[in-house]
Amino acid sequence: MPNNHLLNGSGSSVRLFKDKLAEYVIKFGGVLVLATLILIFAYLFYVVYPIFKSPEIEQRNVFNHNQKGITFALGMDEYNEIVYRFNSLGVDFLSTNEKSNYVSENKKNYYFTQKAISFAQLNQSRKISIFGFDDGSVSILEVNFKLTYENNERLITPKIDFPFVNSQMLIDEKHQPIVNVAIAFEDDRADVISITKDGRGFLTVFEGSENFMTQEVEWESNTVSLGNIPSKIDKVLISSNLKNAYIRSGNKLYILDISDVFNIKNIETLNINEAYQNVTDIIFLSGGSSLLVANNNGVITQWFYVRNKGERNFKKIRRFEADKNIVEIIPELNRKGFLSISKNGMLNVFHATGGSELLQEQLNIKDVQHLAISSRTNAFIVSNGTKFKFYNYENEYPEISWAAIWEEVWYEGYSEPDYIWQSTSGADDFEPKFSLVPLAFGTIKAAFYAMLFAVPLALGGAIYTAYFMTERLRSYVKPTVEIMEALPTVILGFLAGLWLAPFIETHLPAVFLLMIALPLTAICVAALCQTLPKAIQEKVGAGMHIYILVPTLLLVSFVVISSSSLLETLFFHGDARTYINNIFGFDQRNSLVVGIAMGFAVIPTIFSITEDAVFSVPKHLTQGSLALGATKWQTLIRVVLLTASPGIFSAVMMGLGRAVGETMIVLMATGNTPIMDFNIFSGMRTLAANIAVEMPEAEIASSHYRVLFLAAFVLFVLTFIFNTVAEFVRQKLREKYSSI
Repeated sequence: MPNNHLLNGSGSSVRLFKDKLAEYVIKFGGVLVLATLILIFAYLFYVVYPIFKSPEIEQRNVFNHNQKGITFALGMDEYNEIVYRFNSLGVDFLSTNEKSNYVSENKKNYYFTQKAISFAQLNQSRKISIFGFDDGSVSILEVNFKLTYENNERLITPKIDFPFVNSQMLIDEKHQPIVNVAIAFEDDRADVISITKDGRGFLTVFEGSENFMTQEVEWESNTVSLGNIPSKIDKVLISSNLKNAYIRSGNKLYILDISDVFNIKNIETLNINEAYQNVTDIIFLSGGSSLLVANNNGVITQWFYVRNKGERNFKKIRRFEADKNIVEIIPELNRKGFLSISKNGMLNVFHATGGSELLQEQLNIKDVQHLAISSRTNAFIVSNGTKFKFYNYENEYPEISWAAIWEEVWYEGYSEPDYIWQSTSGADDFEPKFSLVPLAFGTIKAAFYAMLFAVPLALGGAIYTAYFMTERLRSYVKPTVEIMEALPTVILGFLAGLWLAPFIETHLPAVFLLMIALPLTAICVAALCQTLPKAIQEKVGAGMHIYILVPTLLLVSFVVISSSSLLETLFFHGDARTYINNIFGFDQRNSLVVGIAMGFAVIPTIFSITEDAVFSVPKHLTQGSLALGATKWQTLIRVVLLTASPGIFSAVMMGLGRAVGETMIVLMATGNTPIMDFNIFSGMRTLAANIAVEMPEAEIASSHYRVLFLAAFVLFVLTFIFNTVAEFVRQKLREKYSSI
C-alpha cells in the first residue's frame, strides 16, 4: 500500500508538471502570435508613415550679391552648389557655399552685347532660356555644368551653350523691340514666339536633323506671322506638345492652334480671372498640360483641357488660396506640385493632383523678388535683390494625400473626377494616380463572387456530410474535401487562366444553363427518391442517395455542355460572346472565372469547419427532438443549425478572410485591370494581386513603394477588423444558443 501511495503521488506530480508545462507553452505561443501581429502592424506603419509627413524647410545659408542688371529668374545646379541668375545683361553664377559673390572670380559669367528686355524659360527644363532685345533679335541659351574631380574634391564648372542657333537671331526685319517671348521644345522641334512692341507676333519653328557624317544635330528655322493677336499682351506660353499657344491680355486668355504653322488660328477666348479680381500671372504646371492662373487676391486656379461629348474645352478645375501679393509661382520639375511666395515672404506649397496645401510658412525676408527651386526638389533659394537665402527643402511624397487615395480626383486629360490607379508611365511628366478605391473595390468584388459560389456548396455539402451521410461514406468524403485545401493556389490560378476562362468563353450558354439545371436536377432527384416504394427506399438506405444524385448530375452536365452550340444558334445568333459583349461588355478573364476558381480554394475551409460544428452537436439534442416527433429536417433547422451557428459563422468568416487575401488565383485568372464595375463579365484588380504585380518593380522608398505598403496595411487592418467582428458575433451566438 505505501508503495502504491508513493506511485500515485509521483504520477500526480508528473501530470501536474505536464499540465503546467502545456499551459505555459500555449500561453507563450499565444503571446508570440500577438507579438508577431504587433510587429507586422508596426513595420507596415513605419514604412507608410513618411508619406503623410508635412514638408520641412531649414535655412542653410545667407549671402549677398550686388547684382547688375534686372533679374529675370534664378536657378540652381543639380548639387545645389551654384546659383545662376538670368538678368538683362546675361547670366551670373554664384556659390551657395562661399560668401564670395561670383564663381571663379567672374570668369564663367556670360554677358550680352546689349540689354535684354524680355525673358522666358523652357517649361520642361529651366536651364534653357530665351531673351528678347531692342533690335528685334532673340538669343536662346542653355546653362550646363561640367563635373570633374580634382584632389578627391568635386568641382562643378558652369558653361553656356547655344542649342539651336549661335549667339543672337534676328526675328523682326523692322527691328522693333521684342517685348514678349516664349519657347517650347519636343523631340527634334522647338517653337519660339516673339511679340514686338508694335503688337506683331512671330512664330519661329526650329527643326533638327542628324548630320550623317558628324552625327550632330543641325537646326533649320522658319519664321511665320501669328496673324491677328491682341494689341496688349502681358504674357505668352507654348504648350509642351507644340500644339497651342496661350496669350494673356489682362484677364483674357487667347488660345491659338499653332500645330499647322501655315494655318494659325484662334480657337478659344476665355475670361480666366476670379470674380472681381485681376490676373497677375500665368504659368504652366510641370508637363505643360495644366495652366496655373494667379489672381491679385492670392487665389491660384488650375485649368486644363477636358474632353466632353467629343469636344475639348479648356476648363477651370480647382483653386488654391495663397497669400496676397504673389510675387512668383514656381512649379516643381517632373512633379505636379508648385510653390508660391508673396512679397512679404509668405511661402505656400501646393500639390495639384490632390488639390491640397502642404505647407504655409513665413520666411524671414521682406520685399521678395524671386524664388527658385532645385531640379531635385530638395532645396530652394529666395532673393530680394541683394540678399539671397538658401533653404533645404524636404517634400518627398507630395502626391500622396487622403484625397488622392480615397476621394475622386480630376486628373489631367480626364473628362470628370474619378478613382484611378495608374502608378507608372514612360513619361517624365506623368501624373501618378494612387487611388486605392478601385483596388479595394476589386478585392470586395472578387471575394463576393467567390463566396457566392463557395458558401452554398460548402455549407450544403458540410451539412449533408455531417447529418445525413453514412458514417462509412463520411470517412472518405470529409478527408477528400479537406485535402483539397493543400492544393497550391497557383495551380488553381493556372487552370483558371488557361483552361477555365477559354472554356467558359466558348460555352457561355451552357455555363449559365448549368446554374439552373443542376439545382433543379438535385430537387427532382430528391423528390423522386421520396416517391419510391418504401421497400426500395429501405434497400437504398439513408444517406445513400448520393449514389443516384452524382451520376444524374454528371449526365445532365454532359447533355447541357454538348448542347451549347445549339443554344448559341437558337438564342444568340450563333455568337453568345459578341451578344453579351454588346450589352454588358465581356473580358475572357472575368469575375465569373475568379468566382469559380477561388470558390474551389475557399470551399475546403468552410466545409471543414462547418462539418465539424454540425457533427459536434450533442447527440442527445437530436435524439430528443426526434423522440418528440420532429422530422430530421425540422431537427436540422431548429436544433442542429442553431446550436452549430457559431461554428458555421466562423467558417464563413474564415472563408471570407481567405478570399480577401487570395493572390495567385486573382493574379492569373483576371485581367488585373483596376476598374470599378460590378459586372460579372469584367475583371478587376485586388489589393493583394496589385502588391504581387508591382512590388518587384517599385523603387525602394519611392511614393509607389510606400503606397503599396499602404495597400498591405489597409488589407491587414480590414482583415483584422473583419476577424474581430466575426469573433464578437460568434461569441454572442454561442452565448445565445449554448442553453439549448
